Amino acid sequence: MSASLERDLNMEVVGELYDMSLLHSSKHGRIAYKRAAQAVWRLEEPLGVWASHRPLRDIHHIGPATERILLEHLEHGTSPTVEKAIDKSGARAKIEEARKHRTNFLSRAHVRRILGASLPSVERAEYRGDLQMHTEWSDGSESIAQMADAGRLRQYGWIGVSDHSYGLKIAGGMSMEDAARQRREIERLNAEWGGAFRVFHGIEANIPADGGLDMSDDEAAVFEIVLAAPHSKLRRAEDQTERMLATVRHSAVRVLAHPRGRMYSRQGVLARWDEVFAEASRQDVAIELDGDPYRQDLDHVLARQALEAGCRFAIDSDAHSGRELVYSEYALAHARLAGIPADRVINTWPAERLAGWLERRGRDPARTRAT
Repeated sequence: MSASLERDLNMEVVGELYDMSLLHSSKHGRIAYKRAAQAVWRLEEPLGVWASHRPLRDIHHIGPATERILLEHLEHGTSPTVEKAIDKSGARAKIEEARKHRTNFLSRAHVRRILGASLPSVERAEYRGDLQMHTEWSDGSESIAQMADAGRLRQYGWIGVSDHSYGLKIAGGMSMEDAARQRREIERLNAEWGGAFRVFHGIEANIPADGGLDMSDDEAAVFEIVLAAPHSKLRRAEDQTERMLATVRHSAVRVLAHPRGRMYSRQGVLARWDEVFAEASRQDVAIELDGDPYRQDLDHVLARQALEAGCRFAIDSDAHSGRELVYSEYALAHARLAGIPADRVINTWPAERLAGWLERRGRDPARTRAT
């Protein structure tokens, strides 16, 4: 891998700005530093390129204090202002702990660089559809038709709608009655499109503390695709390997979604991931790379382990509106850094092949790998 793909200057600065947000004594200051960090995270070009032709203060939410940090980092590769603030605060242990959770996140500018690089891996042009997105049926903001329209604008041939299951009430999880109504809406839309575009009816089911799903086998069978994701026990120090093994062994599960449940501010599930990936490969359960910028789960380092274990992959946006479908590009960038080839990514398949693979999971008690 070239050196230009190893260092993400924008993300380094994002980390320093988040450090300052943790240290600031006022709520206003904490919010200001977070907003500045998010602005740099979303920036479409590297800070060095921006600074070569425009003032850094032109970046939204960058003011005098944050500009100084950016300029210091561009000159020194780190910010003395941030380091002095950490030392003065006496909170270095707190900052170092927070930094441990932020490994292998990519900025928008770095994602664009990776997608444009020549790498022996899956290409953006090979991407046919997105399997994790949320609509107004749970915690999304748009209808199924609107999400489908957004997918077609991105040249997709299909999407998978995967609203939350009823077990996750905080995210507006659907009741099974709502799921039946949603299925009828999807069938109507698919009939209108006459095969030109397809919506798969999915569910993002919650993984209970002991593994598996937060719904019965009969309930899970209602859906064309079941994504299982952890939404609890995400800050625990204990090993949760058995929880994850029980989940990939569940006969209804087709995708292990954002497997760690990590975010920029938390570590997520701790497990012996080599064992989980090996079992997922045996069970032919796809491992998801979730592109929500604040998640980026799995990242490219763990994704490479899953690749070596023989896993298939789902590369998804976790979008909650049509404009967030672009988040799939963060996941795709991680896949490219991990060296995942297109033939191991189910999002590169036409709808017919995907449908066949989904059907075989439920019917095949031996759970042999589909070809």
